[in-house]
Amino acid sequence: MRRTHLRAAVSVTAALAVLSPLGWWWQDSLVPDAYSIMDMGYADYGGGVSHEGMHHGGTAVTALTGPRDRPADVSVTLVARAERIQLPDGRSVAGYTLNHASPGPEIRAEQGQLVEVRLVNESVPDGVTLHWHGYDVPNAEDGVAGVTQDAVAVGGEHVYRFVAADAGTYWYHSHQVSHEQVRLGLFGALVVSPPGGTRAGVDRLALVHTYAGRRTIAGRPGETRVSAAAGGTVRVRLVNTDQGTLRAWVSGAPYRVVAVDGHEVTAPPPVTAAAIVLAAGARADLELVVPQGSGAVRVDVGAGTALVFGPDGATAPADPEPRTAVDLLSYGAPAPLGFDPSAATRRFEYRIGRRPGFLDGRPGLWWTINGHLYPDVPMFMVGPGDVVRMSIANDSGETHPMHLHGHHAVVLSRNGTAATGSPWWTDSLEVADGERYEIAFVADNPGVWVDHCHNLDHAAEGLLAHLSYVGVTTPYRIGDHRNHPE
Repeated sequence: MRRTHLRAAVSVTAALAVLSPLGWWWQDSLVPDAYSIMDMGYADYGGGVSHEGMHHGGTAVTALTGPRDRPADVSVTLVARAERIQLPDGRSVAGYTLNHASPGPEIRAEQGQLVEVRLVNESVPDGVTLHWHGYDVPNAEDGVAGVTQDAVAVGGEHVYRFVAADAGTYWYHSHQVSHEQVRLGLFGALVVSPPGGTRAGVDRLALVHTYAGRRTIAGRPGETRVSAAAGGTVRVRLVNTDQGTLRAWVSGAPYRVVAVDGHEVTAPPPVTAAAIVLAAGARADLELVVPQGSGAVRVDVGAGTALVFGPDGATAPADPEPRTAVDLLSYGAPAPLGFDPSAATRRFEYRIGRRPGFLDGRPGLWWTINGHLYPDVPMFMVGPGDVVRMSIANDSGETHPMHLHGHHAVVLSRNGTAATGSPWWTDSLEVADGERYEIAFVADNPGVWVDHCHNLDHAAEGLLAHLSYVGVTTPYRIGDHRNHPE
């Protein structure tokens, strides 16, 4: 009998030894129903001046708005609805629309114009916002629920105002329950032209999105023909709105990659028999010339979906997807950056991993940042004018398209190999498993900014940190007003 009691006591003790730490980890992982991201994780000052404590006071993001004292040059109203999306092939899919369409309306502006967008939520039950992906808007216009605004509830509205300071190809999408709302249709394009426009005879937007397993360009599956004169120049603005990597290629003529993530490429050479690879959220502008005679040019995005440019009746070969791809690390010619990355005042590590644990009480295999599970992740702290260097290393077993809001960074190196081509400015950078990138940027846009994986399912699973300027805080809270940015 004593032996039985002893064995039972030993078993209970062993169970407690195992379960007690698990209980502590479970308890420690729980996230409050409502919380400020300013109170989560830990501050990382990157070796710079800390001014510890200042980030709990000072300037609120609500003060960091676009102009309010001048009339808008471009005014758009977007009405968000939960309804079925009609595809041109006759199918319809359940999702969300803007002005009864997905993609939503293309917003076009000229550099220097003031853009005003009024967002109305007619029937999206979880609320909605608009984030201007890749566009360095003032922080209050960034559209992240619980960080820069409250989600717009059914029957509500919100107005965004910003100056279109930079020409290029960008897009907008909801940043409320974004891993669902973007996939289900809440997105559109923002194109800003330089004064006088581009030199292309045909300027075509190509928003690539997959609806219910069917890849489309501007909502159209299959082949879409676009009239273009023989010998004419065509600019194709590719936008990857999906969660995964996009490979595009051109048949029938060489092409040049003239812009990446809204930034012009210096002296881009012609490309043949090589694909251009776009991370989730990334953009690339391709320039091509329609051949003389009866030929056409075909731009493929995979899954049998393509744009064909040429005169009526012209044909283009449908080449198979090339095995090689343009390497933006060495593509084009060097040019001045406008700042000196070697004079960095802040240096950060963003190491992506994966390990078992609890995320808000849920057991699983979760993403880590610098060895930590969300919400115990770094808040990268900077000050205005700081030169920032960041190393992004991925040892998680999967690829991650990393997206920093409010800033463009230049790629300095990949796996220790220095960049030698045109400055590779990016806001959506694909970091494959086993890769390490060194990037740099100037902290010139005060606010509290999301820095996350744009495979939005990964962001919802904890692959998300923030960049915050010392002295800036936010009154918004995740959980309040149904705010759930990812």
